[in-house]
Amino acid sequence: MLPIRDHIPTRRAALVTYAILGINVLVFIFELLLDSAGELSAFFTSWGVVPARLLGNFNISEALTLVTSMFLHDGPMHIIGNMLYLWIFSDNVEDMMGRGRFVLFYLLCGIAASMAQVLAGVGSTIPAIGASGAIAGVLGAYLLLFPNARVDTLVTWSFFARIRTLPAIVVLGFWFVLQFLNSVLSFGVGQVGGVAVFAHIGGFLFGLLTVKLFVPRGMQPPEPRRTRYL
Repeated sequence: MLPIRDHIPTRRAALVTYAILGINVLVFIFELLLDSAGELSAFFTSWGVVPARLLGNFNISEALTLVTSMFLHDGPMHIIGNMLYLWIFSDNVEDMMGRGRFVLFYLLCGIAASMAQVLAGVGSTIPAIGASGAIAGVLGAYLLLFPNARVDTLVTWSFFARIRTLPAIVVLGFWFVLQFLNSVLSFGVGQVGGVAVFAHIGGFLFGLLTVKLFVPRGMQPPEPRRTRYL
């Protein structure tokens, strides 16, 4: 299932969401230049989270990678997938929290996600990068704030694909279950690259459990646009 858009309006422009998206795109363009010069791998090693290095030599520079890593992406599909989820779900969470609170929330989700991945592979020397951990926290917040929001979703089965409008609890619940199953299958397989599923789970749970701390008291979600489930 691939979400395409939701039907919850925002009361003001999601400037923080747009800024985060823009920063990620600009950094990715810079990565393309580094890749053409053969320097991208070293860049990821310097600014990504390396669990063995973070735990074995913790200092300000290593701590900073918990933030810098969430703005790095390894390839077009990586950044496109992350930015799609950010675009769909982040604006409404920002709208509920307010811009200042949302900045703090997003960064803390990313840090919590990175630490979850670090603890799942303490001896790994592979850099962990990507915005997906922070965005997973946004998804957890969205699920708690808007469980019944309607989300237009591309549902595929074998060679067939169709757009269905599904409740957020189904779309995001399916996403979380998939991450959980992937984590069970990957646990203990050693040092390998690929999707940082423990970061996804850690970020999602952090967002789900802390979102209420960032939403001002009495803040109510806007009325959804009128749509029907298909």
